[in-house]
Amino acid sequence: MLKSRNILWAALSFALLLGSCKEDEEVTPSNTLTAKAGADQNVHVGDIVALDGSGSTDSENKPFEFRWDFVKKPAGSTANLSSVVAAKPTFTADQPGEYELELTITNAIGQSKDKVVITATVIEPIVLETNIKAKTTLADRIANPAIPDYIVNANVSVNAELEIKPGVVIAFARDTRLEINDNGGILIAKGDSVKPIRLIGKETNKGFWAGVIFRSSSSANTLEYVQVLHAGSKPLYATTRAGMAVLGSNRAEVNIKNCLFEQNAGYGLYLDQAVILGSFAKNNFKDNTEAGILMGAENVKSLDTDSKFTNGNGRNVVELYASSLPKNTTTEVVWKGFKDKTPYRILENVTSDANWKLLPGVTIEVGRAGHITIDDGYFNAIGTETNKIIIRGAENTAAYWKGMICFSTSDQNIIENAEVSGGGNIPIVSGKKANIAVYGGQSRMTIRKSVISNSGGYGIFVNYQATVNADIETVNTFKDNAQAKLLKE
Repeated sequence: MLKSRNILWAALSFALLLGSCKEDEEVTPSNTLTAKAGADQNVHVGDIVALDGSGSTDSENKPFEFRWDFVKKPAGSTANLSSVVAAKPTFTADQPGEYELELTITNAIGQSKDKVVITATVIEPIVLETNIKAKTTLADRIANPAIPDYIVNANVSVNAELEIKPGVVIAFARDTRLEINDNGGILIAKGDSVKPIRLIGKETNKGFWAGVIFRSSSSANTLEYVQVLHAGSKPLYATTRAGMAVLGSNRAEVNIKNCLFEQNAGYGLYLDQAVILGSFAKNNFKDNTEAGILMGAENVKSLDTDSKFTNGNGRNVVELYASSLPKNTTTEVVWKGFKDKTPYRILENVTSDANWKLLPGVTIEVGRAGHITIDDGYFNAIGTETNKIIIRGAENTAAYWKGMICFSTSDQNIIENAEVSGGGNIPIVSGKKANIAVYGGQSRMTIRKSVISNSGGYGIFVNYQATVNADIETVNTFKDNAQAKLLKE
């Protein structure tokens, strides 16, 4: 009897064990996934690395999810994946060495892992020769814009056509410069918004290298999406330091669009007398020691309203040295106001024989003892009630600058909806101090709806041979002038 019970118990236990095993087999998943992280790669520092996990599979064609992780990076690397859950993410190899990444794919059935190794090496920059005598093209060799494609260890003279492709970075040794010479020298440097061309110092400090000099008179000279940084270690012209200087002895010509002049010890850009500014649009001048730009009055007409001069420069102005506007009876010379409200600053004086027009919103500042002289042509400055034209001293104080004098006989000499202030620090003519003087045989000017203030002498001085509008005293506002508002001989 006992034996029969034992046999029965053993049979029952075996049946329970067998049922338990079957149950376990039903709930234990079988892994059908195979992760494939792609082949190992050799790349250059600065390259964008494309990973590819799309070869991963599920033998039952069930969907699964991706997960990428860095297992190892070179020392100092801050590389990050564009996405950790994409089949084909990217990252930039920012340091030399090995990058090891692990791909994990998962679904309800299970998971699978695979690794890939990316080895990054550095491309050595090419040293540019000191003289470019034949047509030369510089290509982008390294994707990382922080790493130079080319090195300049001594001054480079360009005596043939030099083309610089988008993305090129040229690093200059201390005190070196790039010179584009006349009689053959041409620079065509066209980057784009994604891959600008960068001319930088070997050390990224303000005033490390000398800068760029243009002497070439070719109309093909073009800079688009070019960044000029860290220049100004030595003067490019006389005592003037700048990121770039365009010099006038051969009527050098250049087109400048969408360029950045930043962190230069001196000016961002210097334009000499008689140079030709073929085109100028949407440029940015930032963190230069002096003003963003120093130029003569003749090229102001070529400046656009979108360029920016007010971002941390030593003086956030367009600076003008003593210069003149030559006579041109067929064309009006138009000065426009900037969208960022940059003023024009006349350091000494501007003399005009042109048909000179200021548009609403223009602000002109004049240095101490500086003055504006209208000899011939006309001066037409008509603002609006909401967008006035302003002419004042570089420091907005009383009797700071010399003033404006008009000898022109044109009936187009008009000042309207303007503010003229701070003149008369010294006599402007005939021992008289004034903000505005209308002087000489048949000279004339109409002044309306304007504020004339803070003169060191008269608001307006008109000599006996000159003509102004009869209602000049009543249609203008005179404030805080040291002498009478109007002296009319």
